[in-house]
Amino acid sequence: MPPRARTLLMPLAAATLLVASTIFLFAATGARWRPADTGLPVPAADFSAAVIESAVTDAAAAKEELSFVDENGRPDDPASSSAAAARCDPRHAAVRVFMYDLPPEFHFGLLGWSPPTDGAAAAAVWPDVGSGAAAPRYPGGLNQQHSVEYWLTLDLLSSSSPPCGAAVRVADSRDADVVFVPFFASLSYNRHSRVVPPEKVSRDKELQEKLVRHLMAQPEWKRSGGADHVIVAHHPNSLLHARSVLFPAVFVLSDFGRYHPRVASLEKDVIAPYKHMAKTFVNDSAGFDDRPTLLYFRGAIYRKEGGNIRQELHYMLKDEKDVYFAFGSVQDHGASKASQGMHASKFCLNIAGDTPSSNRLFDAIVSHCVPVIISDDIELPYEDALDYSKFSIFVRSSDAVKKGYLMRLIRGVSKHRWTMMWRRLKEVDKHFEYQYPSQKDDAVQMIWQALARKVPAIRLKSHRSRRFSRYDRGGK
Repeated sequence: MPPRARTLLMPLAAATLLVASTIFLFAATGARWRPADTGLPVPAADFSAAVIESAVTDAAAAKEELSFVDENGRPDDPASSSAAAARCDPRHAAVRVFMYDLPPEFHFGLLGWSPPTDGAAAAAVWPDVGSGAAAPRYPGGLNQQHSVEYWLTLDLLSSSSPPCGAAVRVADSRDADVVFVPFFASLSYNRHSRVVPPEKVSRDKELQEKLVRHLMAQPEWKRSGGADHVIVAHHPNSLLHARSVLFPAVFVLSDFGRYHPRVASLEKDVIAPYKHMAKTFVNDSAGFDDRPTLLYFRGAIYRKEGGNIRQELHYMLKDEKDVYFAFGSVQDHGASKASQGMHASKFCLNIAGDTPSSNRLFDAIVSHCVPVIISDDIELPYEDALDYSKFSIFVRSSDAVKKGYLMRLIRGVSKHRWTMMWRRLKEVDKHFEYQYPSQKDDAVQMIWQALARKVPAIRLKSHRSRRFSRYDRGGK
């Protein structure tokens, strides 16, 4: 080899020898490399099959096993492969719900349902709504507009079976995000709020008092102070005697018109839509030129409290061209007439009455009649997820009563803009449909999703309440 080549190879050989020696030294001493600035722990020297198997076993044992119930409220057997294959996994639900097994007098008993008098089902709390069995019917008429608790309860009873929705019922309250109280408060008010002699207390008030005593004794309520409980009180007068005690819970309401701000607020509670009385306009092709009435209102004109504006607007608009503004009620086929009128109108008035909200708004939405909302204190369902300005017109009450203001505003809406709002109404009307079984993004599913969005705030409130609880109990 030429001397010059040997000279070049010697440094390379020396470097190779140094690297090999270093590798051998690390291997012999068991030393492991670790960046000095990370502070990370040094990995174990070796990972035998036994170590790996043990780690996997421990992880599997530590993994949370969520319990769930079938459509009759019975805990399913997690070891059953057939049950597992045909159930909805709570871990994939938007919200996991534990529901109290209250006696029937609080819920379906108000509909006349009672468990069988003999056999294994004699002790049943819930009607069997599985296997296609018909659910107890809710009464018709105006009762239906506040039937929210009925639909949510039915949905929970069947939530463990596909098709899986936003909520899944769990058997252990410790697995739940929220605790649902299945009291049909609106129905109780509508049917039993009057005192029937010789009784001195109405049945509605009696049920509320029993409910309060029951909840206060439950470990679930004591654990969170009620902050993770959900109570539906959609009728403005429902839960009247108990709301001031149960207010830590999340209320599902129609509005806040008859609630003290310390008892109910948008920060804590959820607004749910009324169940509409008008027929949904299916396959609606009645566009701008196919709706001869410009502005439509049919309902009670003379109202108390904040509803005086209806009377003022009636005097201003009753003689306007292409405007229908008349008294109407649910009697004498009122719902059917309202449906026909709304289906033939471009705009539908939603004016504050005794309370900020009314069923009329949701009748207008499913009729694809652009709502004109004149109610300064109204709160709207799932408005954090739905932009109502894309399919509704909002008018301040102070502006609406100015002479000529409202009609100039309505007549100034172009055909193009109206058509855009009409198309949007046809897209969103599904969010206001109550049905059983519930369907994707219908009213039932949207309410559960709204409750799911409250869960982080519920947890924060619950966790903060426990800061000193251990020390208050003597540090144990």
